[in-house]
Amino acid sequence: MIGRDATPVGTPPAPGYSPRSAGNALLLGAVFALIALVTVVDVLSPPEVHLGPFLVAAPAVTSSFAGPRLTGLVGAVAVLAQAAVAIARTSLTDLNHTYQLIALVLISALATFFSHLREWEERRMTQLRHIAHTAQSVVLRPLPERAGPLAIASLYLAAQEQAHIGGDLYAVARTASGTRLLIGDAKGKGLDAVSEAALVLGAFRVTASRARDLPELVAHLDAAVGSAEEGAGRGAESAARAGTDTPAEVFVTALVVSVPDDEPVIHVISCGHPPPLLVRRGRALALDSVEPTLPLGLDPSPPQPAPQTFPFACGDVLLLYTDGVVEARDSARSFYPLLVRLRACPDHAPHALVRHLGTDLEHFVDEQLDDDAALVAVRRQLPQG
Repeated sequence: MIGRDATPVGTPPAPGYSPRSAGNALLLGAVFALIALVTVVDVLSPPEVHLGPFLVAAPAVTSSFAGPRLTGLVGAVAVLAQAAVAIARTSLTDLNHTYQLIALVLISALATFFSHLREWEERRMTQLRHIAHTAQSVVLRPLPERAGPLAIASLYLAAQEQAHIGGDLYAVARTASGTRLLIGDAKGKGLDAVSEAALVLGAFRVTASRARDLPELVAHLDAAVGSAEEGAGRGAESAARAGTDTPAEVFVTALVVSVPDDEPVIHVISCGHPPPLLVRRGRALALDSVEPTLPLGLDPSPPQPAPQTFPFACGDVLLLYTDGVVEARDSARSFYPLLVRLRACPDHAPHALVRHLGTDLEHFVDEQLDDDAALVAVRRQLPQG
């Protein structure tokens, strides 16, 4: 999410690795060119003109993109250049040039020190990104590309470039007779949202293949979000961390789908989650008739919701998404028209579909997402042969 990830788990950089752009070589060349230019012009200038102070720019600029060794080297070259100017114009013991040399040495030392601090912070951030990648791979595992007769593709876009884990979640589980899918969004901030997402994902992985039907599965997921006592305990901890007396309200919107292997239908239960979209024979439509119940964790004694059934034939594609997709806004504050963009998508194969929508969404918001966004595309495969 340290760059924005199109998949939940990427290949993390090795700890301590600090990537340098190819442009750094050009910047370094420009710095040495600046030293040479100032030196030559200062030597050729009239006695009353002194350009030596401009040499402090060399180590100062270098510290912004290079490490301490290179910064120290540039500082040393600048000091030698200043000494050459002093010898060429008067002498090293000239008071004016002596002060310039002392100032240049001090500034070079400071620039080298700050470069060391910056490089240390970069290594620390790289290690944190590596930890975030690892944590995300545990909490939000990549979905299988195939599950029975289904082809599956997923995409996760983080709102913050340096974030790789958040409240959006999805999972797939096989049963004896079909496939069950989950997509959800834990409301809340920071670790509270991640904690709730992990609880729901863990409960789904444990019970999805064991629950008799979707209502029983949803009941287990709701229990995972927490009983009244557990919710109060987590809320008190959240409030204590935030330094307030009011516990932060955390709940999870979720959409649970069951796809039988031998029947061309899907069974859907929505717990406060946006309805899925369906692509059939190239036409996209929203399953707006899905009636949502309360999100998980809001009702201490929730009634068992009845699943709704929709046709899902071979070749059909089901698109699940979180509200970070449809609530994304462009510079004119218009919402992202997911259904319109889905209809305009040239290829509805799952992997091509999520890649196209992800690229289109980032372009729509100019890569400035306000919330994490997740997409899961599922297609019932045509019979082989």
